[in-house]
Amino acid sequence: MVKEQIKNIVFDLGDVIINIDVPLAAKAFAELSGQEATAVQDVFKDVEIFRKFETGTLSAAGFRAYVRELLVNPDWEDHLIDTAWNALLLDIPPKRIELIQNLRQRYRLFLLSNTSSIHVEAVNKILYQTTGVEQLQDLFEQVFLSYEMGVMKPDAAIYQRVLQEGTMQAHETLFLDDNADNIAAAAALGIQTIHVQKPFTILDYLADYVS
Repeated sequence: MVKEQIKNIVFDLGDVIINIDVPLAAKAFAELSGQEATAVQDVFKDVEIFRKFETGTLSAAGFRAYVRELLVNPDWEDHLIDTAWNALLLDIPPKRIELIQNLRQRYRLFLLSNTSSIHVEAVNKILYQTTGVEQLQDLFEQVFLSYEMGVMKPDAAIYQRVLQEGTMQAHETLFLDDNADNIAAAAALGIQTIHVQKPFTILDYLADYVS
């Protein structure tokens, strides 16, 4: 990768900007329903409920209704389901936000995330409580969210739309994601990539971009 070519930087959200722990959601739903976490995971996986929610096939209300049906708990209030679903969201280290704000002075910045409306609302609350930034849209030129786009990574179509709508050239664009499949799909289109892998963070990978 030639750093000097880069004009645009596209960030993933989970485990790139906000720390997450995906199994915590299944654990939270298991505790609510009195079932084993593995059983809950299997039920959700069989019907691809998260994929449907994160591609907009299910609305927030539809997602909640489906969860009630699948876990046979028709009386759960919305906030109980939202809290369980948001259990996987952890913290946003302020230094990552400071880095993004510094990068805005040199690059066009974008966000591309496989996510849902419930998660975005929760992330914005965490962002504001942690840094005083009101919403993700305040950090980026444009925010691309799978549930609004009707397609999710690693489908090539989502990257093509991002490049087109952002008027970006692939070879001038750097994409950071923690998922190897998502990285491979972007790289296949000529996008420059960084696979974010713990214990390293964007603070490590992008240190040279603000120096």
